Amino acid sequence: MENKNKFLNNTAKFTQIVGLCIGVILIVFEVIICAEYANLEPMPAAWKIGSLVGCSVILDVLFFVEYFYVKHIKGRITVYCFDFVFLLFICAITGNSYLAGLYCVFLSMLYLNVVDMKTKIIVFVSSCILYIVTSVVGWVWMNMRTVTYGEIIQITAACVVGLITLAVHFAVANICFGFYRTNVRLKEALREADESKKQLEEAYGELEETAVFKERNRIARDIHDNAGHSMTAVIMQTEAAKLLIDSDPGEAKAKIIAANIQAKNALEQMRDSVHLLAGRNAACSLKEELEEIIAQTMDGTDIIVRYDICETGLAPDRRRFIANSLKECLSNGMRHGGAKAFYVELSENDGFVTLTVSDNGCGLPQDFKEGFGIRGIREKAAQFGGGIVFESESGDGCEINVKIKSVEN
Repeated sequence: MENKNKFLNNTAKFTQIVGLCIGVILIVFEVIICAEYANLEPMPAAWKIGSLVGCSVILDVLFFVEYFYVKHIKGRITVYCFDFVFLLFICAITGNSYLAGLYCVFLSMLYLNVVDMKTKIIVFVSSCILYIVTSVVGWVWMNMRTVTYGEIIQITAACVVGLITLAVHFAVANICFGFYRTNVRLKEALREADESKKQLEEAYGELEETAVFKERNRIARDIHDNAGHSMTAVIMQTEAAKLLIDSDPGEAKAKIIAANIQAKNALEQMRDSVHLLAGRNAACSLKEELEEIIAQTMDGTDIIVRYDICETGLAPDRRRFIANSLKECLSNGMRHGGAKAFYVELSENDGFVTLTVSDNGCGLPQDFKEGFGIRGIREKAAQFGGGIVFESESGDGCEINVKIKSVEN
């Protein structure tokens, strides 16, 4: 069954097989015509039998030349014209016996190879005219005498039957071949649709993987910015408590209490991050959120943060980015720069929101390389139509400017 479907779906192979069958039918018709003509009483002249056989052989040669070698439609039409010339000779020699059958054989090959319906109709009409001419000429050639009224009726009836045969053959052959071509095109379209569906599924899978990867990175950055900032403050407080535990137990205790509070704040921030990731909007404004981050940074530590923060109406994703950027900048300044004082400014001008964080730390080293947090800020800022800029001198602090568009274009 699979091999059969492959054969039917292969248009070139199907055309070759059908053409070969038509060639066999042609030879069978010619053998019948020659045998019938040779057995007439009285027996026809030898030159007539030889001419009939010669025309038949030439028709076979033309047919198989067209079958094997002629591939273009203009060449095939030319061969068909020669075919009809020799059909005229055969009819002139034998009369109209089996003439409609021979026409149908040659027209079948044409209908099989020609797709354009206009061309088929022109050839069909031309064939009907030639059929009438060859039938009449062949009958006159065979009889060579005065035609009676009854014989005229007989010739006319034969021509009408032949024309009906050609018309029925035209309809049936084109319906069958047209149905076959349509079926092949539909199967090809279905195959292409299946391939397109498969490609779309693969593209969707890749897109889904990319979306999951981006979401995973976003969650990682969010956790890094929130938990990292709070844990930095906790570490600094507990380190200070260790240094003071012998000399000033009371102050050490205060540091530990502050670290405990900061740890609780970190837990609360983690919960807030989960809520934000789930799509819940924060209840407070961005200004209040940034002020809360600054307060948590200073709580129980000797860190001083001055700030000037304006109120903005950023979308939740941009707002979360600004808050996380502030946490990252403060954490980096304390951990890597050893900063004790910061200045934070949030401003909005000309459609851009700018977060500026300055510190009094040791500045950026000459071989400075961006870590996970800063790299994430740069990538996200670029997505929001902005960027990040560092201004630093060794031993003279660092200033970070994070700039994004206030609204999406």
